[in-house]
Amino acid sequence: MAHSRTAKKAVRQNAAHRAVNRWRLRTMREAMKEFNDSLAHGTVAQASDNFKKVSRIIDRTAQKGVIHKNQAARRKSRMSAKLKAMKTSAKAG
Repeated sequence: MAHSRTAKKAVRQNAAHRAVNRWRLRTMREAMKEFNDSLAHGTVAQASDNFKKVSRIIDRTAQKGVIHKNQAARRKSRMSAKLKAMKTSAKAG
C-alpha cells in the first residue's frame, strides 16, 4: 500500500485513468460489434454509416493512447475490406 501523499494520489489517478480507458475500450468494442451485425444482417447504407461511426471511435481511442495507432489502422483496414466486399457482393447479387 502507498504511504506517501504523492503515492496515494498516484493510486487514485491510476484508478480513475483505468476506469476511463476501460470505458473507451468497451465503447470501441461495442461499436465494432454493431458494425459487424450491420454487415451480417443490415443494408449497405447501414453498414457504411456504422463504419464511419466506428472509425471515429477507433481514431479517438488511439489518439488517447488506449490502443496503438497501428492497431487502430489495422482494425479500420480490416473493417473497410469487409465493407468493400459487402458492396461488391450487393452489386453482383
